Amino acid sequence: MITLALDGIASYIPVGVIIVMAFLFIVVNIVATSLIGPQAQGAVKGLAYESGMDPIGSARKRFNVRFYILAMTFLVFDVEIIFLYPWAVTFAKLEPQSSESALFLGRIMFFIATSVVAYVYAWKKGVFRWD
Repeated sequence: MITLALDGIASYIPVGVIIVMAFLFIVVNIVATSLIGPQAQGAVKGLAYESGMDPIGSARKRFNVRFYILAMTFLVFDVEIIFLYPWAVTFAKLEPQSSESALFLGRIMFFIATSVVAYVYAWKKGVFRWD
């Protein structure tokens, strides 16, 4: 009984080593930056920096809604890829010509079809035109 508990704890040792290494990496980087990094202060260094341009005007500028729709379209396809990979691994292990493989194929075809409908909708709305 006790050996089973120790075996379970022993399997977490690699995870603990990675956590300790990550913590040490963070500490070493912070200390090294403060020791060997530049220490100069000035008016230019204190300015906000974005893309090499001086900040002019308000940061509360309105953006066209197409930027957000395009971002959501990319998110849809990113999530689709996240779901396709484990599906493909599982589908490859199924028995060919079985009812379970047909069900798996039908589900993923429905999922891809809904993604294509979303893409066509965005295309028709003119999301991908930048004029």
